[in-house]
Amino acid sequence: MNLSGAIWIGTIAFIIALLLFDLAASSRKAHEVSFKEASFWSIFYISVAVIFGLWVWIQFGDQFGKEYFAAYIVEKSLSVDNLFVFVIILTSFAVPSIYHQRVLMVGIILALIMRAIFIALGAAALAAFSFTFVIFGAILLWTGVKLFQHWDEDPDLNDNAVVRYARKKFAFTDQYHGTKMFIKENGKRYATPLLLVMIAIGSTDLLFALDSIPATFGVTQEPFLVFAANAFALLGLRALYFLIKGLLQRLIYLSLGLAFILIFIGAKLILLWAHEIWVEVPKVSTNISLLVICLILIVATIASLIKSKRDPSAIAHAGRMSGPKKEREK
Repeated sequence: MNLSGAIWIGTIAFIIALLLFDLAASSRKAHEVSFKEASFWSIFYISVAVIFGLWVWIQFGDQFGKEYFAAYIVEKSLSVDNLFVFVIILTSFAVPSIYHQRVLMVGIILALIMRAIFIALGAAALAAFSFTFVIFGAILLWTGVKLFQHWDEDPDLNDNAVVRYARKKFAFTDQYHGTKMFIKENGKRYATPLLLVMIAIGSTDLLFALDSIPATFGVTQEPFLVFAANAFALLGLRALYFLIKGLLQRLIYLSLGLAFILIFIGAKLILLWAHEIWVEVPKVSTNISLLVICLILIVATIASLIKSKRDPSAIAHAGRMSGPKKEREK
């Protein structure tokens, strides 16, 4: 893509402005977000992402437009899985519902920062070494296979080394104290459970960035499109959480579908590297990638809704990268 510095600066400034606006909205008086409010903001952020994609399509051609939309769909689907984990964290730590949107906003900011760093590193690595495609592909294949093996399980927060370290490092109160992460009682400093929540959210963001950035580079090698797709997918995450948190439990096969998407994109990246070495090796086009990703998501969603209708007791799980601790110790 032939990009000027002004386009980069303008896009980053626009995203920061949206982020500050969203931060101001979530920092108002703590309240439970209604379905109507969540619907409005979800439609708003999806509309912004689509309008940006249409601008890319018109300004830079249909190929880059398709790559952007493919990257956005991948990131949006992975962000829904991210929401599963956020729900588990907020539930496990019994975070009062009026503080959910503020916690999510912090999580989104951390995710944007981490992904921006990984995008810069990934773009530099891809430009310097074509073998990076194989490394990214191997990461996605490994993640996809592990998620396939444990798609019907939830992550255990006790497995989070950062959370375990924080519990040993700080003395914690049993109660929340508004949005404070530290308080003083009888001259002694204590951490509130909200600090653990933020640590769990931040470390989760880091793990998701390790998967999502290679996945996005799998459908487009343009850092600008990778950054924009990630940013627009994340910006609508807070509203999406309140919109579909009740529906999440019905998306039974979403994690399984995401496992297949990660495996597909991982294989595509390795084939892309092989194509550069041996021209005879077929290269998966953007059209095929977009078709396969959409098809997997549609099948996973329809199958989930059918399953939940036939078996109301069935619930969805976020999936995990490893089995229970007892199983690993065998």
